[in-house]
Amino acid sequence: MRSISRLSVLVCLLAISFSSSVEAAVFSGEITSVSAAQKQVVIKTTAGIEKTFLVPGDIPVTFNGKPAEFDQFKNGQRATIFTSSNGEITRFSVRDSVARKTNEPASRPKKTMKERKSTSRSDETPAMQGWTQFRGPDRRNISYETGLSQDWNQNPPKLLWTARGLGQGYSSVSLSGNLVFTMGTKADEETVMAIDVNTGEIVWSQPNGPAFQNDQGNGPRSTPTVDGDRLYALGANGNLVCLSTKDGNLEWSKNILQEFNARNIVWGISESPMIDGDQLICTPGGQGATMVALKKQDGSLIWKSDVPGNPQAGYASAITIDVGGIRQYVNFTHAGVMGIESTSGRPLWGNDRAANKTANCSAPVFYAEKNSIFYASGYGTGGALLQLSAAQNGVNAKLAFFTPEMKNHHGGMVEVDGFLYGSSDPSVLTCINLSNGQTVWQNRSVGKGALTCADGHLYLRSENGPVALVEVNPKAYVEKGRFNQPERSGNRAWPHPVVADGKLFLRDQDLLLCYDLRSK
Repeated sequence: MRSISRLSVLVCLLAISFSSSVEAAVFSGEITSVSAAQKQVVIKTTAGIEKTFLVPGDIPVTFNGKPAEFDQFKNGQRATIFTSSNGEITRFSVRDSVARKTNEPASRPKKTMKERKSTSRSDETPAMQGWTQFRGPDRRNISYETGLSQDWNQNPPKLLWTARGLGQGYSSVSLSGNLVFTMGTKADEETVMAIDVNTGEIVWSQPNGPAFQNDQGNGPRSTPTVDGDRLYALGANGNLVCLSTKDGNLEWSKNILQEFNARNIVWGISESPMIDGDQLICTPGGQGATMVALKKQDGSLIWKSDVPGNPQAGYASAITIDVGGIRQYVNFTHAGVMGIESTSGRPLWGNDRAANKTANCSAPVFYAEKNSIFYASGYGTGGALLQLSAAQNGVNAKLAFFTPEMKNHHGGMVEVDGFLYGSSDPSVLTCINLSNGQTVWQNRSVGKGALTCADGHLYLRSENGPVALVEVNPKAYVEKGRFNQPERSGNRAWPHPVVADGKLFLRDQDLLLCYDLRSK
């Protein structure tokens, strides 16, 4: 494999699409000189490339996402020049590089769910951390946003902006400060991108190896993970990169399949990397390296977990739990669910009751109040609840129940106050009581899809496009409205919806749509 250390890689001119027929280019960097009278600006990239631009007076000019005058700009601010395919400047965007630190949360709302055990090592609460990774800050798939619209029939979401030029892929988004992070493709390469949360403008883009090709859709599947001023992204071909959140500069890179003697899975590596303290956790599914812990600073190896049978990677992402005083990482591989000791990589327990032999995709759910793990898969399988308990040599996992009524394919599940919500194949939103495994209610809603939870509601996104607002209600299905996403691609809408910063984010191949969810 090839390892790159502290290499500064820049994409100066990034082809992006603002419409179906117009190609554009982007030049981003720091302002080193500006003349308001001449409307002239000098921009210097992180690679040291400096370029002078004369900005036309009839194009949109913005500062921190709002219309602006040239006298508002000064040295040190971050600027982006957008040009058409023939080189004409079409838009000029500037943002204050110190307006908000990249690891500062957008807001610190009060919790809306019943307080329970935290699975985070950070002194910050999940509400303070923002949506910095797949399934949220603690990977519970719950946003701690409040003040959101409670009835879409009366107060529907308002489309704020649509980002274009993201290419192919099924990545969702993570957020930190005023940036939204996702992955896509450009030409024959996978890319990692940062997008301005206020405008939808692409701030920077970094290539991440050859694009994965597949009959179910090309491009990356996983979602980038933010940790302070670093961003970690894992491509569908196993390319793992650590980037600067500010400008996309490459800190280090490696291919986890090559390094750990693993082969790619049928539909491409889909796991979103997890950061726990100084450790980066991922699941290459290699020989003697089912799961690995890497130093997040440089990607060097801390430990490899030699799980019996050397199971290949699944399509799920790991979670962190604490049971019986033992911190462990839980993930769903091709063979089943497993728990791995966080400090050593020692396998603690495993179970295959709810695994199938085709594709195990959904992240396990930790039911903290009962020290239990629920996991499920599609392809005619179902879900199982495992009761975890401390044992002399580690942790025991005992099957509490199995249900055929949670055949969750890859849309994810969420637990709220002891009840589990998720889409069950073929196309039924299902609520299950985790205390006894009984199904409380089922409804076809908008069909099979992915969901998340915020402010007492489920946000269910059908793989065919429609999005529904459903009350978190363990007694009955109560829908509060729905809408159809515009400009649907020809692919299924598999990226998980995200609610953060008072907004709803929907990724659909080349597009990312951002909606205002605040109650009026």
